[in-house]
Amino acid sequence: MSIKPTNTKRATSSQAIPPIATLKKKPSYHAIWLSDVHLGSKDCKAEYLLQLLKQVDTDSLYLVGDILDVWALKRRVYWPESHNKVLQQLLKMARNGVKIVYLPGNHDETLKPYSGFHLWDLSIANEYIHIGVSGRKILMLHGDQFDGEVCVGRAYAKLGDHLYDLLLWLNRCLHQVRGLMGYPYWSLASYIKLKINKAQQAISDYQAAVSRYANIKEVDGVICGHIHQPALEHKHGILYANDGDWVENCTLIAESMQGEFQLLKWDEINATTQLIKSFSFDNNQQTAQRHVA
Repeated sequence: MSIKPTNTKRATSSQAIPPIATLKKKPSYHAIWLSDVHLGSKDCKAEYLLQLLKQVDTDSLYLVGDILDVWALKRRVYWPESHNKVLQQLLKMARNGVKIVYLPGNHDETLKPYSGFHLWDLSIANEYIHIGVSGRKILMLHGDQFDGEVCVGRAYAKLGDHLYDLLLWLNRCLHQVRGLMGYPYWSLASYIKLKINKAQQAISDYQAAVSRYANIKEVDGVICGHIHQPALEHKHGILYANDGDWVENCTLIAESMQGEFQLLKWDEINATTQLIKSFSFDNNQQTAQRHVA
């Protein structure tokens, strides 16, 4: 999201005044949540994420799991320069004072034993509680620990991962064709998930399991990832937010300086973020701008 520059006026005298240079102010946030980036995977939209990271200011940046795709790297080493630049940008932000907390997921579970690690303003934790502008407590976790509650064991998760890889391969092929025809990115994988009843039931069961855990932890909200399904909903006194992914949807959760929680989507055409939904604890009001497929 950009701030429009102030219109300049022509001088009334005979001597022209040089036009004022257009200034684009970076959007500033209290916190940003990203998950399921899958660096090391062919389907990672690292170029888009790098553009986002360079054009926003934030006090805190939370990486909510599956930032690195160790599963994919074990099958085949894939590490283009764009993926390296994303990591370099994250480290640069940490050195410059941005608080960064990395919460490992299932694809980067090799980092889970390092919970408690701290370097510069970068730390690793399996769970973390963020205190919002309004003082509300927001629990953060990746969400893979709830697979058993939605009838998805580890073996089924691995099988689903392989099937998902096939679906993403089809997604890449379609994206190439659409690009040649001048059409923007569209996620076939997300469309199929929305059309399959069992997939929708699994998403609903997952949300219910995460929200129950948030109630047990006595927090005001929970932000997670894992299922690549962006959401921002306030039900039964709990804010449930899923920041989606940077494989299909290119979405994130952000908290404004005024304490408003926002679901944002990267618009690759205009190279900026687009507001999808927002929620404010202060007035308990939720607004929807655009549906995310």
